[in-house]
Amino acid sequence: MAELLLEILSEEIPARMQARAGDGLKRLAGEAFAKAGLAAGKIETFVTPRRLVLVADGLPAKQPDVSEERRGPRVDAPQQAIDGFLRANGLALDQCEKRDTGKGVFWFAVIKKTGQKTAAVLPALIEGVLAQFPWPKSMRWQGSARWIRPVRRILCRFDGKTVPLSFAGVKAENMTRGHRFLAPKPFAVRNFADYKKKLLKARVILDPAERRAVIERDAAKLAKNKNLALVSDEGLLNEVVGLVEWPVALLGRIDDSFMDLPPEVLTTVMRHHQKYFALNDEAGKLAPFFVVVANTAAKDKGAAIVAGNERVLRARLADGRFFWDQDRKKKLEARIPALKERVFHAKLGNDFVRVQRLRLLAAELAKYVSGADKAAAERAAELCKADLTTGMVGEFPELQGIMGRYYARHDGESAPVADAIADHYRPLGPGDACPKAPISVVLALADKIDALTGFFSIGEKPTGSRDPFALRRAALGIIRLVVENGLRVPLVAAFRQADDLHAASARGPAARLDVNEMMAFFADRLKVALREKGVRHDLIDAVFSLGGEDDLVRLLARVEALKNFLATEDGANLLVAYRRAANILKIEEKKDGKSYDAPADSGLLTAAEEKALDAALMESRVPIAAALAAEKFQDAMRALAALRAPVDRFFDKVTVNCDDAALRANRLKLLSRIRAALGGVADFSRIEG
Repeated sequence: MAELLLEILSEEIPARMQARAGDGLKRLAGEAFAKAGLAAGKIETFVTPRRLVLVADGLPAKQPDVSEERRGPRVDAPQQAIDGFLRANGLALDQCEKRDTGKGVFWFAVIKKTGQKTAAVLPALIEGVLAQFPWPKSMRWQGSARWIRPVRRILCRFDGKTVPLSFAGVKAENMTRGHRFLAPKPFAVRNFADYKKKLLKARVILDPAERRAVIERDAAKLAKNKNLALVSDEGLLNEVVGLVEWPVALLGRIDDSFMDLPPEVLTTVMRHHQKYFALNDEAGKLAPFFVVVANTAAKDKGAAIVAGNERVLRARLADGRFFWDQDRKKKLEARIPALKERVFHAKLGNDFVRVQRLRLLAAELAKYVSGADKAAAERAAELCKADLTTGMVGEFPELQGIMGRYYARHDGESAPVADAIADHYRPLGPGDACPKAPISVVLALADKIDALTGFFSIGEKPTGSRDPFALRRAALGIIRLVVENGLRVPLVAAFRQADDLHAASARGPAARLDVNEMMAFFADRLKVALREKGVRHDLIDAVFSLGGEDDLVRLLARVEALKNFLATEDGANLLVAYRRAANILKIEEKKDGKSYDAPADSGLLTAAEEKALDAALMESRVPIAAALAAEKFQDAMRALAALRAPVDRFFDKVTVNCDDAALRANRLKLLSRIRAALGGVADFSRIEG
């Protein structure tokens, strides 16, 4: 068993691609090893800003010998067919065997292949892996070779020897380099342990988890020294880990003259533009300090680096100060006409037209949200996109909505209206909080329904790999807004209302929404949204497929009742009985060429068990219908459970396909009534298991 070490040293790999690159290299190498018959004991990958590394331990010294058996033509086949088989396998006839398979005598070829030494296999294997590496974006040079950035060196060692391969015009060797500035001289490597040890000495921490721990520890220490707390920011931490090979955390100070800017402006500038970590004081307010992570250890203990970063931050915040002062000179309301200059989509009009649609749609939706004032909802909709024309949002798009809230408050708008302007983009993802305030909920729903219906009607729908307008996220947002706030919103009516507004405002009447298609899309999103909560997708299908259900709260209540019912003995047995009845009917209806979906003739009921079943079906019909109408789904399930005993006795004692044609037909009608009784609650044919 031997170890393979591979390092591709290149120019800087974007941080956002590093984790995926490590996973991709591990997967491709594992597949290549398996295909070559090389079982590796353990495969690990590591990524730094400049290097992609793989270490595979426990590789065998050679491939196993394999024997492959191929069946040829029959021995009495035409000579042309036999010659073709021999040519294809490079064999003579005396190297083949005759075997009687029970279906004739055939020629068989047994091909034995002797495994090659692993060292001989690896060059082509690794070159193949590198050639097909799936970078999201890549550069091409040296023929057809593609890589994310120019490749500078390749280190490849197997069992203590260099593997003679080349990629992108670079030949593999036993040398690498350390930190770009702190230890740039090349050095030789024997194996992975030697490599990792020498890299650390050359100021490179190979493992991203170790770099992350160093950043967290040192940043927390700097914060503690000032009685401050580091603001948790997982996304920023992951990005910074991918920017440095030798992390050094330093503390910088924000100029006090900028501390009266909105905290979101400060944190956005620091986070998105400078990659700084924010700090809070003991009261939880933003402190006038930041942590910057340098990729080098400076002789002056980072004084020059801190000063440089503080200078850059001052310049960026000065821009923020300018926009903040200028933007407030003009009211949000006065900015609405400028939305005519902003194209939302070529086929869906500009933002001004969109705001007019949102105002009307919000007024309609307000009646479904308890506590939502219609006039306030319309006002919030009217103003919700106005901050897109401000200088601050133009410079820092991440602040859309947030700045709208600040400017609305400055203009004297009510708190619910101002908050709705900030909240209407939410929830931004599964980890984002869902709006709860009534006006915020109304506006968030209107914004997402308008976008979904508009893009669906012009054919810009999500595909398997593309969702450029984030419509899946919009649908999941609507589901969360409805479910988490318990809203009884008829979605079909809301979609049609939005579609009418689109048709009246921006497009001709030809491009109309297919509501059924939209509801099918929603059903799929609903299954995704509830999967993590343990709700079975087949139960959602069973309820959704009844049709006409667009009230998500009612649908989920029905699904919950169905789940509880199926978890009982009565429910499980009734499901079995349903399938038995449905299968018999399917076969017999196909055979007879007609449906038995009709009431049974009480005069033809002879056996006590079929009379009892008929009576039970009659008795259950009214309470089930009443419970469903009253949305008392647990009561409907209890009424269904009462059918279990008569159904079981019917199947135990009564022969459905008897010799008497009239009795047989009447009993098949009884089965169809079992199917109909359960089918009124859910489509049991969709339930799995």
